[in-house]
Amino acid sequence: MSARHGNKQKHESKNPIQRALIARFKRHAVRLARSIAPRTILDVGCGEGYMLEAFVEGGVTAELRGVDLSEQAVEDARARLGPRARVELQDARALVDLGETFELVMMLEVLEHIPEPGQMLPILDALATRHLLLSVPWEPFFRGLNLLRGKNVRRWGNDPEHVNHWGRADFLEFVGARFRVLETPFVFPWVMVLCERPG
Repeated sequence: MSARHGNKQKHESKNPIQRALIARFKRHAVRLARSIAPRTILDVGCGEGYMLEAFVEGGVTAELRGVDLSEQAVEDARARLGPRARVELQDARALVDLGETFELVMMLEVLEHIPEPGQMLPILDALATRHLLLSVPWEPFFRGLNLLRGKNVRRWGNDPEHVNHWGRADFLEFVGARFRVLETPFVFPWVMVLCERPG
C-alpha cells in the first residue's frame, strides 16, 4: 500500500473512532489557521486535498495553494477542490528557488515519510513569512493503536512508509530548534504544532 493510498483510506475511513479523531485533528488545524488569519496558505505534501478542503469548509478565507509529488494525488485534489485552491505537481524546493513565500506554511503528516526531515526545515523557513503548522504521528501511541486494530502487526504497528518516529517532547524539540512554538493542541494520536519564524 502506498503512502498516498493510506492517506486516502485514513480520511475516508468508515471506522467511527478514526473518523472522530480525524475530524478533531481538522477542527484544531482550522482553528489555529483562523486564529492567525493568514492571507496566503501553502500546504506542502497536500495529498488529495483533504486538509485544504477542511479549511474551505471551516471558513478559512486565505488564498489556498497545495503542492505534492504524486500525480494521482494532485489529480484527486484538483477534482475535490476545483477553483477553491490551486494545487500543483511540484517540489517545495522549486518554490523556494522561485522566491515564493506564504504567510502560513503547513506540512501535516508528511515529515515522518522523509528520510532526512531536518533538511526540510530550512525549506519551510524560506517559504514562510511568519507561521508554520506541522504535525506527525505521536509515537509510540500511534503504533500501539495500529496494533490494537490489527494493522501492520508484523511491523509492531509501524506503517511501512514511516521512516521517522517522534514522541511529543521529541517533536517539539525538533521544531523548537529552529522555530518558536506558539501552540500545541491535543490531537492524539498525532502531535500538532503551530510555530513562527524567529525574528
